[in-house]
Amino acid sequence: MSLGAEEKQAGFSHRQIMLVLLGLMLVIFLAAMDQNVVATAIYAIGQSLDGLTGQAWVTTAFLITSTITTPLYGKLSDQYGRKPLFLIAIGLFVVGSGLCAMATSIYWLAVFRAFQGIGAGGLFSLASTIIAELIAPRDRAKYGGYLIAVLTAASVLGPLVGGLLAGQEALLGVVGWRWIFLINIPIGVVAALVVFKVLHIDHEPRRHPVDYPGAAALIVAVVPLLLVAQWGQQWGWGSGRSTGCFAIGVLGIAGFLLAERRAGDEALLPLRLFRNRVFAVGAAQSTVIGIGMFGGIVLLPLYFQQVKGYSPIDAGLLMLPLLVGMLALSYAAGQVTSKTGRYKALPVIGSVPLVVGMLMLWRLTADTDMVYVSCALFVLGAGLGMNLQTIVVAMQNAVPARDIGVATASATFFRQMGGTAGIAVLLSIVYSTAGGKISAAFTAARDTPAFQAAATAHPDQFEMATSTSSGGAAVLDDTSFLNGMDPVLAAPFKSGFTGALAIAFLVAAVVLVAAFVLAIVTKELPLRTSAPAAAKEPDESGTAVGPA
Repeated sequence: MSLGAEEKQAGFSHRQIMLVLLGLMLVIFLAAMDQNVVATAIYAIGQSLDGLTGQAWVTTAFLITSTITTPLYGKLSDQYGRKPLFLIAIGLFVVGSGLCAMATSIYWLAVFRAFQGIGAGGLFSLASTIIAELIAPRDRAKYGGYLIAVLTAASVLGPLVGGLLAGQEALLGVVGWRWIFLINIPIGVVAALVVFKVLHIDHEPRRHPVDYPGAAALIVAVVPLLLVAQWGQQWGWGSGRSTGCFAIGVLGIAGFLLAERRAGDEALLPLRLFRNRVFAVGAAQSTVIGIGMFGGIVLLPLYFQQVKGYSPIDAGLLMLPLLVGMLALSYAAGQVTSKTGRYKALPVIGSVPLVVGMLMLWRLTADTDMVYVSCALFVLGAGLGMNLQTIVVAMQNAVPARDIGVATASATFFRQMGGTAGIAVLLSIVYSTAGGKISAAFTAARDTPAFQAAATAHPDQFEMATSTSSGGAAVLDDTSFLNGMDPVLAAPFKSGFTGALAIAFLVAAVVLVAAFVLAIVTKELPLRTSAPAAAKEPDESGTAVGPA
């Protein structure tokens, strides 16, 4: 059956489908741009608000609320419809952006970013869910290429826009960094208008009780784990605060499982879904890939900035090969799935470049040519492109239409949790091993003629290099002392730090082997050839759709 025929069966013409996609892409662009722009400008924002020590809370607060609300949006959209929840998410995000632009301190900014995150939790997952509602599974994967193209554009433009605005003292009478949040408002309003105008999915509300105990338990489980993931390095992984967070998180998980068991089908995340082999394996795949994906995204900019000496903006742009690989192979995977109706082979094959890309990064040295780094990033991106959309489609296809929102949100949620855990573990490995690696590199270099000549020529730099050779956390957090230092004296520090990064990349490669194993054991189900929105039976999907 052709795509055009399927779209017509769902009650939409091809033009209407593309108009809906336009609205979804605007929302995805909005959310992705915000993440990239803020990440680039956060240091300048901290300086402006005299809150450098509190700037990490701006990121942490957003991460917490966006993560815990993701499954809530999935469940509520299954009950009350996609469109109203999507518009609510956009509205909360836009209002939060306006509040952020008016923040008078770094801590108020953190509070407003938390509010903004409540909206952000629904943007990515509901956009994917709406696509799942309108497009048959067999054709759905290739539409992921549109979304990844938007992510690629946002990833390229984000650092540039963030750096440009953060560097402006004032623009039209407003401090430059405040425009980072103000630009979200017109984009969000246009996106909301497009969605409101063109998205018409008739939904028959299912009056069911909200799983408040499950939601509360989820907050108790996730918030402490996110806190320790973000702050564990600074607190110390064995400190009382870290141990307390782990303990509360474990109790929260136990409470969440108990609440979900009692809630049955009304649960926020119904446990019956995990009896579905495809869903359960997909959740595990999302978690594992999140570890590798987010770990690599965080570690590579450290290499670019602290070893290669690139600016934060340039470091963001140097990640482009990863995104190009994702875009190219996601599109190819979607075409294969659409034409053949088969998908299991894609994650199996795609897990190989995931591992190979990480192993290529494991071989990095301080002197590695950037062409090699770009190739490694492209290979890693290719693996992600073959996995991400395919896994989501498989999970959506494996559940009843009434659970598509939960399935989509679950894939996002588990990927985020895996990414958070991966960042925490991999950064812990880097910072715990960097000191020994840097110290060993200095010891090996001290007796070489080149190092001794450089030390004699620059005694002040030699003293600085010696005092920082332990590679403590405070030193690694601020490597500005390397600027202008004789390359020979700086080389041991860069070599040792690269060695620590290499260990983390090797660990990530080992973890990603699990993605290959999971891909092999997953069960392939025939892809449905009609969109859920085309179903008229309320007992199955609860929705009916008509032309806009």
